[in-house]
Amino acid sequence: MEKIVLVTGGAGYIGSTTTKLLQQYDYKTITLDNLSSGTRDLNKSDFFYEGSISNEKLLEKIFSTFEITAVLHFAASSLVEESVQNPKKYYENNVVGTIKLLEKMLEFNVKKIIFSSSASVYGKPKKIPIREKTKTKPLNPYGRTKFFIEEILKDYHTAYGLSSISLRYFNACGTEKDLEVGEVHTPETHLIPLLVRAALENKPISINGRDYETYDGTCIRDYIHVSDLANAHLKALNYLEKKEACLRINLANEQGFSILEIIQALEKILGKKIQIKNSPRRPGDPAILIGKNETAEKILGWKTQITNIEEIIKTAYNWQCSNRFKELTALIDKNPSISSSILKKNQTEQQEFY
Repeated sequence: MEKIVLVTGGAGYIGSTTTKLLQQYDYKTITLDNLSSGTRDLNKSDFFYEGSISNEKLLEKIFSTFEITAVLHFAASSLVEESVQNPKKYYENNVVGTIKLLEKMLEFNVKKIIFSSSASVYGKPKKIPIREKTKTKPLNPYGRTKFFIEEILKDYHTAYGLSSISLRYFNACGTEKDLEVGEVHTPETHLIPLLVRAALENKPISINGRDYETYDGTCIRDYIHVSDLANAHLKALNYLEKKEACLRINLANEQGFSILEIIQALEKILGKKIQIKNSPRRPGDPAILIGKNETAEKILGWKTQITNIEEIIKTAYNWQCSNRFKELTALIDKNPSISSSILKKNQTEQQEFY
């Protein structure tokens, strides 16, 4: 049987990296992405649909055109600060949109979904490292949408036999080895690409808080390479192809690095100092977040392969120095909305599937 998967949000950073990996393992991929934060030219799918997971007519078209065997669900609004300022957008896009996607899956008897969840469901945990049994208490609407969707998936498994694996990421970073797809965000909010960009442009970088209860006063986070995340999705998909399940699994590096350690690692790579500005703490930022992978190893047989922080940062640096990244950012500068005008190659042959 041909393995056909729908990848929602497949034009984003993690989605595009995972899509590329799936194709290497002979999956036929279909991407659905509204390009609100994704970049069309990052996507390597066999078929591409521009649109929202809330568009029921478009979902009907996709599911009736292809015999989809599983869904990988990355599509979501994902900026914490924005979620606080505009929670309505997050509950509509993330929760309501996911329910519409699940309803269409059930209508077409598609009973397998891998969900892109987040370590944000834990909030400020009292114990480190964080395991799946750690109490969930998200601190913002973004984290709550991820938690609510996990609960919905649990109920759909009980009531309708829908199998799911919710993968709770820690801090995704780095770039896959071929530098074909990578991190291109507007605006960029992640520490490592912001640091690399500041260093390349000889600009200072802000550190939000120097008075945390950590060994150097800055926040400590668990950074996991995007290629390891993509591989976890592949293994989760393989698992659901053999068994019915409803699981929640951490994906982490199991190591914590402070902001100052990340800066020092980049300085070592570049052979120069990075300018620093001290800024106030951001409300709600936990001092330390480090995860454990024992469940992923036990159930999925998955382990991180790229664990050295300098190696991880070097891949992010190589990406921003690449012609591919420069080409994409130049196009985005001309079209800040990252709309569908970004390199719509192969659009003619795909038009019939809209």
